[in-house]
Amino acid sequence: MPTPPHIRRTTRTTRNSRTTSVTAVAAIAALSGAGLIALGAAPTAVADEPAPALVLGDIAPIDGVKPGSSFDPPVTVSNKGTEAADKVWVYYSVTRGLDYAAIPSNCQAHQVPSYDEMTEKSNVVCEFDQSVAPGGVGYVPEKPLSIKALDRALHDDLRVSVSDTHPELDENATTPVAGTAPPVKLVERQGGGKATESAVDVPVTSVNTADYQVTGAKLAGRVGDTVALKVKFTNAGPAWVLTGYEDPLVSVLVTPPAGTSVVKANGYCEPKGKAYACGVSQRWIDEGKGETYTFQLKIDKQVAGAKGSVALSDEARPFDPDKANDKAAITLDVTGGGGASGSSGSGGSSGSSGGSGGSTGGSGGSTGGSGGSSGTGGSDGGSSATGGSGSSSAGGAGSSTTGGDLATTGTSSSTLPIAAAAGAAVVAGAGILFVVRRRAQNRD
Repeated sequence: MPTPPHIRRTTRTTRNSRTTSVTAVAAIAALSGAGLIALGAAPTAVADEPAPALVLGDIAPIDGVKPGSSFDPPVTVSNKGTEAADKVWVYYSVTRGLDYAAIPSNCQAHQVPSYDEMTEKSNVVCEFDQSVAPGGVGYVPEKPLSIKALDRALHDDLRVSVSDTHPELDENATTPVAGTAPPVKLVERQGGGKATESAVDVPVTSVNTADYQVTGAKLAGRVGDTVALKVKFTNAGPAWVLTGYEDPLVSVLVTPPAGTSVVKANGYCEPKGKAYACGVSQRWIDEGKGETYTFQLKIDKQVAGAKGSVALSDEARPFDPDKANDKAAITLDVTGGGGASGSSGSGGSSGSSGGSGGSTGGSGGSTGGSGGSSGTGGSDGGSSATGGSGSSSAGGAGSSTTGGDLATTGTSSSTLPIAAAAGAAVVAGAGILFVVRRRAQNRD
């Protein structure tokens, strides 16, 4: 095993002296070995000591709950250890579709907001100041902690755990508040199901619906424009939807209109043929919430009747009976005729393809000087992407067909000596650094 860096100490001397290393591995290894032997013997002694081991009886999944109604989870505590537990704490935790009907005064409630990949939780910790003896006897609350289903209930989780010490609360938890109902205590009861774990997770399913729907968009612009596309996916409720860790999440398929190209896609979306498959940020979707997907589209050409769409994926969603709003159109109205790809003007001063500031000509135009896209240039011609001052596709004063002093296809001949001199300076600098480093190594 390599020596840990913090154990090894190295001393470096001057030139003509050999580098030496002083390592205290042997002594520390001997001490560590003795420590490991001592630690290895400790667990055996601890395991033999009497200790309580509180466990819960099984709780079957709870189905068919109606929003507004309540249910009583059957909680049974047993002690599988070899010593009595002086106190007992039972911890309840439910997701946001559930709540508590009445909380006894020997229990405290707190909430934990959603963060990272954790859902919002509502929790209750009940303290029973009484002894629970070891053996096969089960203990149950004399009055169960009743849990109610809210209007948004659909797929929820209930978790119950037991401990002989006060459970640690989440660091994001709110301040615990004591209940106001009469206190309860544990009473003995035989049976209670198989009891092997200190925590039990119970799925709770309510009779409810959630309407998934999408919203399309209407776009307009000229050929060559880049426009923002925003489409939405929404859970219109009334229920929130929580999916399991292994369950498929909803996917939204966004198909841009014909004649456009995607300049920038939404971060939750990936290409899928001519469309984009978009996901969701979490494994749950609150009622009234959803996702907005934003794209940047370039209008490449005008296509008559061009239309795209936004649609939900075809995963089974029995909680969503309304399929009429699972797909919506994305329309595109291209205005201004030809735009950047239209025909050139013959030499006019103001046209769709010529004149000052025209899309294919004029001052600052893409291929020609002032007055048109295919003029012969002149002293009053504007600078363009393929011509210099007074240049055009046929050349101007002092111009060429590929550019002037700074044409897009290269640099002027006057820049070549400068580039050569810069390259020579870089080579010379590298040589100086090499000599300095070699001298420094010789001194070592």
